[in-house]
Amino acid sequence: MKLQDAIAQFDIENPKLPDVIADAAFKSGGFPFDEEMKSGHYKDRMRTLQIELVKLQKDMLATNKRLVVVFEGRDAAGKGGTIKRYAKFLNPRNTRIVALPKPSDREMRQWYFQRYAEQMPAFGETALFDRSWYNRGVVEPVMGFCTPEQTNAFLADVPHFEKMIVGDGIVLIKIWLNIGQEMQIVRFHSRRHDPLREWKLSPVDLKALGKWDEYGQARNDMLEKSDSLFAPWTIIRANDKRRARLAVMRHVLERMDYQGKALDNDTRTEPGLVLGVKEFLNEDGARS
Repeated sequence: MKLQDAIAQFDIENPKLPDVIADAAFKSGGFPFDEEMKSGHYKDRMRTLQIELVKLQKDMLATNKRLVVVFEGRDAAGKGGTIKRYAKFLNPRNTRIVALPKPSDREMRQWYFQRYAEQMPAFGETALFDRSWYNRGVVEPVMGFCTPEQTNAFLADVPHFEKMIVGDGIVLIKIWLNIGQEMQIVRFHSRRHDPLREWKLSPVDLKALGKWDEYGQARNDMLEKSDSLFAPWTIIRANDKRRARLAVMRHVLERMDYQGKALDNDTRTEPGLVLGVKEFLNEDGARS
């Protein structure tokens, strides 16, 4: 069976994943590597970068720095797992994971950015957003949870909102974790047939399976209109969760100044893994 036919006929309820999809998953979406990073290399680099994150947190408390890291990406891109490893050895009093539920009736009547503004960090704090205000740029319009007028208003307003954040002295880092279509199918299928992880698969996730192209179009429009010099997007290829997690940590550490900073070549991100918006949108992978 041809790959595109297998994707079109994919049945998540079937416990047997088509071989043609499994074989194509790792390199889907333009992923530039042939195999997953070896466990030993990953663990060594992870420990080194987590030590640097502890140094960063200590310095932030001493100097009143504030940091916001926005994690966005398609469902199953690895946002939650990356955040978990990032925050693993950090003091939760100063590093908060922000994963807001569906807005309440009252929040639906507020200024759209209000409930996100309330989550901004105080001096010495980091806020890690597991999805963010960018719901209105991608998920909501694709799934019909907002009107086109609301999305257009959001895309016009978001640069002003982020300029206020940065203007107040908060470091804002925006990361899009990008995966290929076949990799998303593999991860969804794994969740569906693993009783320990089935809870991670929501009705919205299942509906998203049939809206791959719509998500891609909304993502590209959102990236193009919300990328700015003061709040740029960083795209990280995430078919290999290990490489993606390390790349996120390294990117944040490179952006921040802190006492005792010691980033060496051993943890340097491999070429082809991290892209800017223009580079991403100009290549074939942007259609994935």
